[in-house]
Amino acid sequence: MNLSRSGKVTRVSNAVVAGTSDINSSGVDMKGFSSVTFYVLFGAITASAVTSIHAEQSSDDSSFADLAGTNITVADDDDNQVAILEIDNPGDRYVRCVVDRGSQSAVVEGIGAVQTKASDEP
Repeated sequence: MNLSRSGKVTRVSNAVVAGTSDINSSGVDMKGFSSVTFYVLFGAITASAVTSIHAEQSSDDSSFADLAGTNITVADDDDNQVAILEIDNPGDRYVRCVVDRGSQSAVVEGIGAVQTKASDEP
C-alpha cells in the first residue's frame, strides 16, 4: 500500500497542556474509507495518573457515543510515548478519539488520524 496515494493523514487535535479534563479530537469523516488509526502523542504523565484512550462514533459529527471494545489504558510511566488506536469498519460515518485524563495530569502533544482502505484513492 502506498500511504500517500491510498490514505489520508489529518491532525485532529493540537497540543493540550497538563490537566485532568477529557480531550475530544475532531471527528473524522469515514466516507470513502473503512479504517482509521489514531496516534496520540503523550508528553509528561504524572505518577498515579489514570489515563486511557477510546473511540466514539456519530452519524452526524455532533452527537457521539462510545465505540465498544476500543478502550486502551495508558500507564503512568508512558511519558513521551505514542498510543495507537485502530478502528476498522465503524458503524457510523464519523469517528473521533477521546483521551480520558482521569485523576492526575497528562500532557497530550497532539493527535493524528490516518485513514486507510480507501474505496477510491483521494
